[in-house]
Amino acid sequence: MTQLTEQRSSEPANSSAPNAKHDAPPAKKSGLLAIIVLAILMVAGAFALVRRITERGALAKETERLAIPTVGVIKPSSEPAADQLVLPAQLQAYVESAIYARTNGYLLRWSKDIGSQVKKGELMAEIDTPEVDQELSQAKAAQQQTAAQLQLAKSTAERWVNLRKTDSVSQQESDQQSSAYTQAIANTAAAEANVRRLQQLESFKHIYSPISGVITRRNTDVGALIAAGSASAGKELFDVAQVDPLRVFVSVPQTNASSIRAGLPAYIQLSEHPGQKFTGKVVRTSDSIDPATRTMLTEIDVPNPNGRLLPGSYAEVHFAVPVQITRLSIPVNALLFRPEGPRVAVVGSDHKVHLKAINIGRDYGIKVEILGGLDPNDQIVVNPADSLEDGQEVNVKAGAGSGSQS
Repeated sequence: MTQLTEQRSSEPANSSAPNAKHDAPPAKKSGLLAIIVLAILMVAGAFALVRRITERGALAKETERLAIPTVGVIKPSSEPAADQLVLPAQLQAYVESAIYARTNGYLLRWSKDIGSQVKKGELMAEIDTPEVDQELSQAKAAQQQTAAQLQLAKSTAERWVNLRKTDSVSQQESDQQSSAYTQAIANTAAAEANVRRLQQLESFKHIYSPISGVITRRNTDVGALIAAGSASAGKELFDVAQVDPLRVFVSVPQTNASSIRAGLPAYIQLSEHPGQKFTGKVVRTSDSIDPATRTMLTEIDVPNPNGRLLPGSYAEVHFAVPVQITRLSIPVNALLFRPEGPRVAVVGSDHKVHLKAINIGRDYGIKVEILGGLDPNDQIVVNPADSLEDGQEVNVKAGAGSGSQS
């Protein structure tokens, strides 16, 4: 009995031992799970942080890349060497004379109008000069008075000279009469000079052409008040131009100036006369280079017997001078106009912009000739922004700059 009781009392103690061993592993598992979750969160946070830093760096690089402008570039076009020199020019009358009045009055009539051909010395207009006519009449009357006084003084002087020989008069009285005679001679000469002056002034009432040519302007009409003088005192009455031959003035670039000389044949062409050549020759040059334009002024005389060529017209002059120099041209949309002068933006090997000063030659419309400042291998920015600055870094558009644009 006692043995049975001890056995029963010992059963609970033995049965509780296995339960204690069974409860210990779940606690350990919970701690391990917490550590694993924490590690996962830390790894996820680190990954997110690294990703955010990477994205921020990529965004900064992309922003920096987008801040650098991308430009398209081309190379200058090389123009083929020409077998002659072609330059723009302007036609001018060989002689152009502005005719002013030399006397005062009113226009009585005019016989020539604009476009009229006149010969040298031909009457063009007449002026009515009543005041001058009256002054001339008065001067002629005064001349007659002095002439009569001269006759009286002459006879008196001769009489007193004879009386002096017989001592009938004193020497002083004889000298006085001789002096009066001399004064009468001077008065007569002055009166005659005044008459000739007024006669010449009255002759200016007839306006004659000083040259042979064509009347290009008439600035007066019948009854208009005419004032004597030049451009500062009165307006011109007529403009007469001698149009045969014509003067053609052209500015020859410095690079070709040494090839131009007097006697060199040349011809001109005008758009209103397509396919026609008007020949002439160089008659003179300025023999100096204008420092402002780097050109030499040259004059060509072109015969114009039938008057087909008009003064003031634009023309192209062709010189028989081969042009062997390298000529470059660029499109007009590559030009930059700055206060210091025309510029082009050139991209260097360092991908930076360099603004180059250029000398512009002829204008071809969509492109212009460059006389200096560029190299054939320069990469020129097309459509440059006005804000583009010297030394600014740029990106070159892919495939740009491989060829020239004409």
